[in-house]
Amino acid sequence: METQELIFNPQDIAETLSQLKADERLLAFLKVPKQYKADVFSHLDPDFQEETIRGIGSEEVSEILNAMSPDDRTALLEDFPDELIRYSINHLNPQERRIALKLLGYHVDSIARLMTPYYIQIRKEWTVKRCFQQIKKVGKKVETMNHLYVVDERNRLVDDIAIGSLLLAEEDTLISEITDNHFVAITTTTTKEDAVTYFEKYDRSALPIVTDSGVLVGIVTIDDILDQIEAQNTEDIQKFGGVDALDMPYTQTSWTEMIKKRGTWLVILFFSEMLTASAMGFFEHEIEKAVVLALFVPLIISSGGNSGSQAATLIIRAMALQEIGLKDWWYVMRKEIVSGVFLGGILGIIGFIRIMIWQETGLYDYGEHWIYIAFSIAVSLLLIILWGTLSGSMIPFVLKKFKLDPATSSAPFVATLVDVTGLIIYFTVAGMFLAGKLL
Repeated sequence: METQELIFNPQDIAETLSQLKADERLLAFLKVPKQYKADVFSHLDPDFQEETIRGIGSEEVSEILNAMSPDDRTALLEDFPDELIRYSINHLNPQERRIALKLLGYHVDSIARLMTPYYIQIRKEWTVKRCFQQIKKVGKKVETMNHLYVVDERNRLVDDIAIGSLLLAEEDTLISEITDNHFVAITTTTTKEDAVTYFEKYDRSALPIVTDSGVLVGIVTIDDILDQIEAQNTEDIQKFGGVDALDMPYTQTSWTEMIKKRGTWLVILFFSEMLTASAMGFFEHEIEKAVVLALFVPLIISSGGNSGSQAATLIIRAMALQEIGLKDWWYVMRKEIVSGVFLGGILGIIGFIRIMIWQETGLYDYGEHWIYIAFSIAVSLLLIILWGTLSGSMIPFVLKKFKLDPATSSAPFVATLVDVTGLIIYFTVAGMFLAGKLL
């Protein structure tokens, strides 16, 4: 029995097919038992799905598309070219065609795109026995029966009931006797990203989708939300790495698209880094008089950039998890000031000790004013790390204030900003300590 289940697990079959050569996998898919074909097809890679639709007969296309769940079919059609969308929709039966066109009519980023219209709908005046009859009547098509949805005569959602409540109730009990009129629902216009928080907050395997007037139009199940969470996290990670979010998986993204996505940010960061060279040129005379200062430039700017990237990472993730919001900016600033002072102080002390050891052991001669150079490095590290920490933590708040994605405050962007300003801080501090000595 275990072997039989393993062989006919749709995900495993799809994975096995995807590993075959292009000229073999279509033939192998055609050999999949008919009752598993639609499920297997739903788990294939987008390119393989398109190749399959183009390569199989019209009858099989119709069987597969009509058997797919509406949410999986909508996700499939979103990735198809226009001519293939028309071809696919024409192979749906009238009922499934109406469903497909309705779902495709919602905004591409709305949660309604992920919903299925197949669920168990009941009425308050029904008995428990009548509800079980309804389950047997329509239950084969629904994705989940964990909850039943109670609607009024206008199809407005008034409650949802866990299946366990019905199982424990007597057959002649009215639904109105076990409802409490407390339920959670998501409106059709809610974005996919915002809908994720509903599932995280209420810990549900499925949630109903209603119109602005409360009419029940479908449900969204946790498997689709998990896909959305994965896509959302992937997009944030790519943006934070200084890359425009990829529209397709890495393996399916062409090299021209990859260059375009990465090149934009690289050009922006390159021009930003040119300011670093300008800052170095501005302090050219100081460097000529005290060449030793140039030795510590990489140490100074990298430490500031690292502290900024750390802070940005922590704040962006906290925002994504809704641990903090715009109103918490002052709390975050206070916390990061304390963190920045202590972190900068630790590295400043280490930098001072490093110069002292090198001077005393003869590993390097910083000259008679080495103590002032050491103080310059220590104080610069403290101030630059403090500045990097504040910049990295506050930039996401600024972006969110202007309705921009905080994830675009990428690590390279923060590091570049701190590089330029860090040089100014460094040479200003060095000028204060070394004035009348080396400068």
